[in-house]
Amino acid sequence: MKVCFPVEENKGLDSVVYNHFGSAPLFINVDADTLAVEVLQNSDQHHEHGMCHPLQALAGHEIDIVVLGGIGAGALSKLNAAGIAVYRSAASTVKENVELVKQKRLSLMSGTCGGHGHGGGCGH
Repeated sequence: MKVCFPVEENKGLDSVVYNHFGSAPLFINVDADTLAVEVLQNSDQHHEHGMCHPLQALAGHEIDIVVLGGIGAGALSKLNAAGIAVYRSAASTVKENVELVKQKRLSLMSGTCGGHGHGGGCGH
């Protein structure tokens, strides 16, 4: 299973999960079985508010699940339509959240961001 995390800085499995999917500079993709890590640049980072193209941002990489702090309604809808489940992060690091995914202890994302704050964060 491939799990994707938006992050600000690449620290591998110790990367901190970013607050907002669309404005994250990087994505860390983790194979939940082997813990192999792949780092992707967010190719859609500088989109206009409400115009996020999450599949473009992920550059066509195979993803089963996205775990994050926040996401806009349009991006959430597009990921779900592509068959990608979106879960709310319940821990600070990628590694901790991968363990929670394996234990099925994360909640599906039901709400979305109300707006973008300074520094790329979300107002959730």
